[in-house]
Amino acid sequence: MSAEPRPNHLARATSPYLKQHQYNPVDWHPWGPEALEQARREDKPIFLSIGYSTCHWCHVMAHESFEDEGIAAILNEHFISIKVDREERPDLDETYMSVVTALTGRGGWPLSVFLTPDLQPFYGGTYFPPQDRGGLPGFSRLLLALSQAYRQNQEQIAELSRRLLDHLQKMEGMGGAGPEPDQQAVFQAGQMLLQDYDPVHGGLGAAPKFPRSLELGFLLHYYRYIGEFPVLEKLAFTLEKMARGGIYDQLGGGFARYTVDGAWVVPHFEKMLYDNALLVPLYLAHYQLQGSILSRRIAAETLDFVLREMQAPDGGFYSGWDADSEGVEGKYYVWSLEEVERVAGPARAALAAAALGVTKEGNFEGANILTRPLTIEKLAQRFTLTPEQAEKELDAALEALRRVREQRVKPHRDEKIIVSWNGLMISASALGTQVLGERRYYEAAAKAARYLLEHLLQGEVLYRSATAGQVSVPGFSEDYASLALALLDLYETDFDPAWLTAARKLMALLDQNFLDPEDGLYFYVARDRESPLIRSKSIFDQTLPSGNSLAARVCLNLHRLTEEDTYRQRAQTILRTFLGRARENPFAFSHLWTAAVLYLLPPLDLTLVGDPHDPRLQEMLAAAYGQFLPERRLLVKNPADCEVIEDLSPAARTYGPLGEGPTAFLCHDFTCRPAIKTAAELAARLEQFRRG
Repeated sequence: MSAEPRPNHLARATSPYLKQHQYNPVDWHPWGPEALEQARREDKPIFLSIGYSTCHWCHVMAHESFEDEGIAAILNEHFISIKVDREERPDLDETYMSVVTALTGRGGWPLSVFLTPDLQPFYGGTYFPPQDRGGLPGFSRLLLALSQAYRQNQEQIAELSRRLLDHLQKMEGMGGAGPEPDQQAVFQAGQMLLQDYDPVHGGLGAAPKFPRSLELGFLLHYYRYIGEFPVLEKLAFTLEKMARGGIYDQLGGGFARYTVDGAWVVPHFEKMLYDNALLVPLYLAHYQLQGSILSRRIAAETLDFVLREMQAPDGGFYSGWDADSEGVEGKYYVWSLEEVERVAGPARAALAAAALGVTKEGNFEGANILTRPLTIEKLAQRFTLTPEQAEKELDAALEALRRVREQRVKPHRDEKIIVSWNGLMISASALGTQVLGERRYYEAAAKAARYLLEHLLQGEVLYRSATAGQVSVPGFSEDYASLALALLDLYETDFDPAWLTAARKLMALLDQNFLDPEDGLYFYVARDRESPLIRSKSIFDQTLPSGNSLAARVCLNLHRLTEEDTYRQRAQTILRTFLGRARENPFAFSHLWTAAVLYLLPPLDLTLVGDPHDPRLQEMLAAAYGQFLPERRLLVKNPADCEVIEDLSPAARTYGPLGEGPTAFLCHDFTCRPAIKTAAELAARLEQFRRG
């Protein structure tokens, strides 16, 4: 009998990703003083491997190389090997990803970086095959060459490390504060992004095709500010193409990270919490703007997927679903024509196959990723049915397919709860209740927020993540700002002042622990924590918003709610400092441009006075929620219990009951309008503002 494998140093880790590697023959260490001191003591270079638990190519490299006894022996003899979960330590990931991008011109995961014992990088890449293949050096050969280079070429390594550090420092340099953003700057940024628009398939850029949610979010706000209808048409076309493509799970709801093709058909099957959190508000906004039934359905189905499959019993949202199941990428999702025909049944087989784009040849390695190439109207026409009949038949077929798929082995779910990603999903869920009127989305959002505030905010430290109840490292600037923004969205959903109070506390802690008083920007890592190579600031909007652009949005919202000018000044400083580089490359600052639009839009202040449980006031709220007005500030003042909200938001003191029933007070661009007594009148006024 073979001996049971012995765990390495990752056995004590909480991260699901690190746990996946605890029985590798590689003598892995988690990032920490013990491993770094061993590297210095033994004068060995460090092999730093960064990935995450739902990453397909991380799994491939693990199986090919990290489970290989020969490669493990080379690593164990010549290197100190450290595993990092990029989702737990985005600071390390960002720093060393910048290094690899500078060295190779590309990045991604798994991220493979080689460091001196004092953490200076001298080589890096992403995936390496075990043997020479596809123009890439074999990993075993590469390891021996790098070990020899470390021993024999110390001067060259030191010079390369110095140049890389200079590059990182230049990337961080922002210069002084410049002028405020203006309409012309917003227009130019929008036009630069639109040059990347794909008129055939929608979206920005070519294959591999990412949703680019932050860029689309800016273009949505650009449309709100500039008013160019063709921009809205491009957004609508993009949202529909994604919704009908394989990037969207046509049976279970939710979006994959990206597609390998340019037509949104073949996804990289993993589903991440943040992608879905950022896409839901786009679909909700499109429904508000154009009444799209498709966008309404996609937003609801995506939220339903998250509530069903990604919310922990105690409230937090899990981080992601793997691309693989049973060791095969996409196995959970794909179908043969025969399977679809058998499950749908003889009466519905042809309709289901046509509706879901299923063919004998398939669209993915001989199988079919389900898509929705036909509208219900075209489907009905093809099968000589009314649209209602076609929809009923298709719904029955979809339900049958769901039941069968539910019996399959599901992909691995990473049950790590990450604060910043949870903040994004709390916001999306709160907006889902506002726009769709579904209270369960609010209840899920509030439950998640309470979990984070009760378990991950410990004293004056907000922790980054938790797995099985155990917290990990202290949080980063994006965690504080994302959660604060989510709490403000919750406040505008249930009007509980406790959310507003908690958001203010988080921003006070962000100032206390992350603010650089010299330039008014926020560091990525708290000032009292170590940071390798450089103490970076959270500058660039990438797949996720940066800590600084999130903070700017929070400060703008808090200023409008509290009238405290410090918040406005914080946002203004961030916008002015980043504006120069944001003009040059709006793709790297897309969420910052969204904040700039919100800074420039004339304020729209809506205060409702009355009993929150009064159906008439609820109708007024529905009228307010029905319009896409991202600049809107919304307060509800209950005359019977108003002391707390008047202390937190002085604007509320101005307004009182006016006659019988609730009253709406609407001020736009510093000018107040006559009081409004009906939901219909309020809806008409808000519609005028939106169209104006």
